[in-house]
Amino acid sequence: MTSADVLVDGYDRIQGSVHEAVRGLEPEQLEFRLDPQANTIAWLTWHLSRVQDDHLAGAAGTEQAWLAEGWRDRFELPFDAADIGYGHSSDQVAQVRAPASLLLGYQDAVHERTVRYVRTLTDADLDEVIDADWTPPVTRGVRLVSVLADGLQHAGQAAFIRGVLERR
Repeated sequence: MTSADVLVDGYDRIQGSVHEAVRGLEPEQLEFRLDPQANTIAWLTWHLSRVQDDHLAGAAGTEQAWLAEGWRDRFELPFDAADIGYGHSSDQVAQVRAPASLLLGYQDAVHERTVRYVRTLTDADLDEVIDADWTPPVTRGVRLVSVLADGLQHAGQAAFIRGVLERR
Protein backbone atom coordinates (compact mmCIF):
# COMPACT_ATOMS: atom_id res chain seq x y z
CA MET A 1 0.00 0.00 0.00
CA THR A 2 1.36 3.43 -0.94
CA SER A 3 0.94 6.72 0.89
CA ALA A 4 -1.48 7.76 -1.84
CA ASP A 5 -3.53 4.60 -1.23
CA VAL A 6 -3.75 5.42 2.49
CA LEU A 7 -4.89 8.97 1.75
CA VAL A 8 -7.48 7.78 -0.77
CA ASP A 9 -8.83 5.35 1.82
CA GLY A 10 -9.20 8.22 4.28
CA TYR A 11 -11.01 10.42 1.78
CA ASP A 12 -13.25 7.46 0.82
CA ARG A 13 -14.20 7.29 4.50
CA ILE A 14 -15.24 10.96 4.49
CA GLN A 15 -17.43 10.39 1.45
CA GLY A 16 -18.99 7.26 2.94
CA SER A 17 -19.64 8.96 6.28
CA VAL A 18 -21.22 11.97 4.58
CA HIS A 19 -23.53 9.71 2.57
CA GLU A 20 -24.56 7.84 5.72
CA ALA A 21 -25.27 11.09 7.57
CA VAL A 22 -27.20 12.82 4.77
CA ARG A 23 -28.89 10.17 2.63
CA GLY A 24 -32.68 10.23 2.83
CA LEU A 25 -33.01 13.25 5.10
CA GLU A 26 -35.65 15.87 4.48
CA PRO A 27 -34.75 19.58 4.39
CA GLU A 28 -36.03 20.21 7.93
CA GLN A 29 -33.81 17.40 9.21
CA LEU A 30 -30.78 18.75 7.34
CA GLU A 31 -31.46 22.16 8.93
CA PHE A 32 -32.14 20.87 12.46
CA ARG A 33 -30.07 22.47 15.24
CA LEU A 34 -29.38 20.90 18.60
CA ASP A 35 -29.47 24.43 20.03
CA PRO A 36 -29.79 27.90 18.48
CA GLN A 37 -26.02 28.22 17.97
CA ALA A 38 -25.32 24.68 16.73
CA ASN A 39 -24.25 23.70 13.24
CA THR A 40 -26.66 21.82 11.00
CA ILE A 41 -26.05 18.69 8.96
CA ALA A 42 -26.46 20.81 5.83
CA TRP A 43 -23.86 23.34 6.95
CA LEU A 44 -21.40 20.69 8.16
CA THR A 45 -21.64 18.80 4.86
CA TRP A 46 -21.35 21.95 2.75
CA HIS A 47 -18.45 23.24 4.86
CA LEU A 48 -16.39 20.05 4.86
CA SER A 49 -16.87 19.78 1.11
CA ARG A 50 -15.90 23.42 0.58
CA VAL A 51 -12.75 23.05 2.69
CA GLN A 52 -11.75 19.89 0.84
CA ASP A 53 -12.48 21.50 -2.54
CA ASP A 54 -10.60 24.71 -1.67
CA HIS A 55 -7.56 23.13 -0.05
CA LEU A 56 -7.11 20.26 -2.50
CA ALA A 57 -7.49 22.59 -5.49
CA GLY A 58 -4.86 24.82 -3.89
CA ALA A 59 -2.51 21.88 -3.40
CA ALA A 60 -3.09 20.65 -6.95
CA GLY A 61 -2.95 24.09 -8.55
CA THR A 62 -6.38 23.63 -10.13
CA GLU A 63 -9.71 25.44 -10.09
CA GLN A 64 -12.25 24.42 -7.47
CA ALA A 65 -15.28 22.36 -8.44
CA TRP A 66 -17.32 25.04 -6.63
CA LEU A 67 -16.67 27.43 -9.51
CA ALA A 68 -15.50 25.23 -12.41
CA GLU A 69 -18.50 22.91 -12.24
CA GLY A 70 -21.14 25.47 -11.28
CA TRP A 71 -21.83 24.25 -7.74
CA ARG A 72 -21.83 27.81 -6.41
CA ASP A 73 -24.71 28.70 -8.73
CA ARG A 74 -26.64 25.57 -7.80
CA PHE A 75 -26.39 26.25 -4.07
CA GLU A 76 -27.43 29.92 -4.47
CA LEU A 77 -25.83 30.94 -1.16
CA PRO A 78 -25.35 34.62 -0.26
CA PHE A 79 -21.63 34.17 0.42
CA ASP A 80 -18.54 35.32 -1.41
CA ALA A 81 -17.29 32.82 -4.00
CA ALA A 82 -14.21 32.08 -1.87
CA ASP A 83 -16.18 31.47 1.36
CA ILE A 84 -15.60 28.02 2.84
CA GLY A 85 -17.56 28.56 6.06
CA TYR A 86 -14.62 29.16 8.39
CA GLY A 87 -15.74 31.49 11.17
CA HIS A 88 -19.39 31.55 10.14
CA SER A 89 -21.86 33.08 12.54
CA SER A 90 -25.01 31.31 13.68
CA ASP A 91 -27.00 33.34 11.13
CA GLN A 92 -24.66 32.30 8.32
CA VAL A 93 -24.94 28.64 9.35
CA ALA A 94 -28.74 28.96 9.07
CA GLN A 95 -28.41 30.27 5.51
CA VAL A 96 -27.01 26.98 4.23
CA ARG A 97 -30.14 25.24 3.02
CA ALA A 98 -29.87 22.55 0.41
CA PRO A 99 -31.49 19.21 -0.36
CA ALA A 100 -29.60 16.01 0.32
CA SER A 101 -29.11 15.42 -3.42
CA LEU A 102 -27.28 18.74 -3.83
CA LEU A 103 -25.11 18.24 -0.75
CA LEU A 104 -24.16 14.71 -1.81
CA GLY A 105 -23.65 15.73 -5.43
CA TYR A 106 -21.14 18.39 -4.42
CA GLN A 107 -19.34 16.05 -2.01
CA ASP A 108 -19.13 13.39 -4.72
CA ALA A 109 -17.72 15.88 -7.25
CA VAL A 110 -15.11 17.06 -4.75
CA HIS A 111 -14.29 13.49 -3.78
CA GLU A 112 -13.77 12.46 -7.41
CA ARG A 113 -11.36 15.37 -7.97
CA THR A 114 -9.58 14.58 -4.70
CA VAL A 115 -9.02 10.92 -5.53
CA ARG A 116 -7.92 11.70 -9.08
CA TYR A 117 -5.32 14.14 -7.73
CA VAL A 118 -4.10 12.09 -4.76
CA ARG A 119 -3.55 9.02 -6.96
CA THR A 120 -0.94 11.04 -8.94
CA LEU A 121 1.20 11.76 -5.87
CA THR A 122 4.43 10.09 -4.87
CA ASP A 123 5.91 10.04 -1.38
CA ALA A 124 8.38 12.73 -2.48
CA ASP A 125 5.47 14.97 -3.53
CA LEU A 126 4.12 14.84 0.02
CA ASP A 127 7.28 16.49 1.39
CA GLU A 128 6.99 19.55 -0.86
CA VAL A 129 6.23 22.82 0.95
CA ILE A 130 3.06 24.27 -0.54
CA ASP A 131 2.30 27.03 1.98
CA ALA A 132 5.22 28.96 3.45
CA ASP A 133 2.92 31.42 5.25
CA TRP A 134 2.78 29.15 8.33
CA THR A 135 5.38 28.30 10.93
CA PRO A 136 6.46 25.67 10.26
CA PRO A 137 5.72 25.80 6.52
CA VAL A 138 2.99 23.40 5.39
CA THR A 139 3.90 20.45 3.21
CA ARG A 140 1.52 18.83 0.75
CA GLY A 141 1.28 15.77 3.03
CA VAL A 142 0.45 17.83 6.10
CA ARG A 143 -2.24 19.75 4.16
CA LEU A 144 -3.82 16.56 2.87
CA VAL A 145 -3.90 14.97 6.33
CA SER A 146 -5.23 18.19 7.88
CA VAL A 147 -8.14 18.30 5.42
CA LEU A 148 -8.75 14.59 5.97
CA ALA A 149 -8.91 15.01 9.75
CA ASP A 150 -11.19 18.05 9.50
CA GLY A 151 -13.52 16.27 7.09
CA LEU A 152 -13.79 13.19 9.29
CA GLN A 153 -14.54 15.30 12.36
CA HIS A 154 -17.33 17.21 10.60
CA ALA A 155 -18.75 14.05 9.05
CA GLY A 156 -18.83 12.54 12.55
CA GLN A 157 -20.64 15.61 13.87
CA ALA A 158 -23.23 15.28 11.10
CA ALA A 159 -23.64 11.58 11.92
CA PHE A 160 -24.15 12.43 15.59
CA ILE A 161 -26.91 14.92 14.75
CA ARG A 162 -28.57 12.34 12.50
CA GLY A 163 -28.45 9.85 15.37
CA VAL A 164 -30.19 12.35 17.65
CA LEU A 165 -32.86 12.90 14.98
CA GLU A 166 -33.44 9.18 14.54
CA ARG A 167 -33.98 8.66 18.28
CA ARG A 168 -36.54 11.44 18.60
